[in-house]
Amino acid sequence: MNKAMLIYNSKAGNGVAAGKLVHVQELLRQAGIDFDLVITDRPGHAIQLARQAGEDGYAIVIAAGGDGTVNEVVNGLMQAKLNGNGRPALAVLPVGRGNDFAYGVGIPQEIADAVNVLAGGHRRKIDLGRFVGGDYPQGRYFANGVGLGFDTVVGFEAAKIKWLHGAASYLAALVRTIFLYAKAPVYEIVMDGETLRQPFLMVSIMNGRRMGGSFYMTPDSDPADETFDLCLAGQVGQLAILPLAIKFFSGTQAKHPAVRMAKARQISVRAIQGAIPAHADGETICTAGQELFVELIPGSLEVITIPDGGAA
Repeated sequence: MNKAMLIYNSKAGNGVAAGKLVHVQELLRQAGIDFDLVITDRPGHAIQLARQAGEDGYAIVIAAGGDGTVNEVVNGLMQAKLNGNGRPALAVLPVGRGNDFAYGVGIPQEIADAVNVLAGGHRRKIDLGRFVGGDYPQGRYFANGVGLGFDTVVGFEAAKIKWLHGAASYLAALVRTIFLYAKAPVYEIVMDGETLRQPFLMVSIMNGRRMGGSFYMTPDSDPADETFDLCLAGQVGQLAILPLAIKFFSGTQAKHPAVRMAKARQISVRAIQGAIPAHADGETICTAGQELFVELIPGSLEVITIPDGGAA
C-alpha cells in the first residue's frame, strides 16, 4: 500500500486547526498525495489510529496538529505490530500551537511549504526518547523533549490562558510562574553514570531544539546524533529568574553561571527535596513525581523532511 494516512487533530491550536482542514486537503490533493483522512475525537485517539495505520501497511502517517498530536502518533507508530511491513514514515503538518518538533527536524511552519516537503519525500532517520515514571510506569515515547521543573509549570499555566495564543500565552505564563515556582527542588540526576545532586530550577532533556514555541532549550541539538542534549538550570534568586528565562528566547543561556549544558543517552532523576513536575512534548508526565528514567532510542523512526534536516 503506497498511501498516507492523515491523522488530523481539529482541536489543535485551541481549535484553530478546524478551520484549516479544507485548505490542507486541497493542498495535499494538488501535490498529488494519496491519503485517507481520519479526524481525532478524544485524547489518545491518534495513538490508536497511528498504531492501526502501521499494522495496515500504510507507507506514511501524517500528523496534522501540534506537538501533542505528534507525540501520540509517534507512540502509535512505535507500538504497531508491523506483521512484516516496514514502519511508516512520519510526516508533520504543523497546524498546532508550538510546533516545536516540526521546527527541530526542519519541517517548515507554513502549511503549503510543509506539504511541498511531504511531496518531496526525502526521509531522514531520527532518534526518539522513552521515559518511565510518573503517570506512565509502563513507559512512553517522546519525539522533541522532556522538561522538568520550571518550564513544566510554565506549560501548565499557559494551558490555563485561553485568551492568548502561541508565544504570548507562554510569556504570560512565565511571569505568573516566577511567583509560583521560585524555590528549586533538590534532585539527584545521573547522566550516563555521572551523578549530580543539587537544587535544579529546571532540567530539559532534548532530542529537538525548542519548547513552548519560542524557548531554545538546546539550540544546537540534532535529533539524529544518537544523544540527548541537556540544559540544567540551578537555583537563582527570584528576581534573577526572568532575566535568565529571557536568555532562552535567543538560546544564549549557556553563558549564565547557573546553567550547564550536557549530553547523555540515559538519565535518571530522583527527587530528594520537593517533587518533579514533568512533561514530554508538552504532555503531562506528572505534577509531583518522585522518579523518572529517560533513555535514547537511536535511529528509530523515519521522518519526511527537508534534505539537509536542519531547522526550518
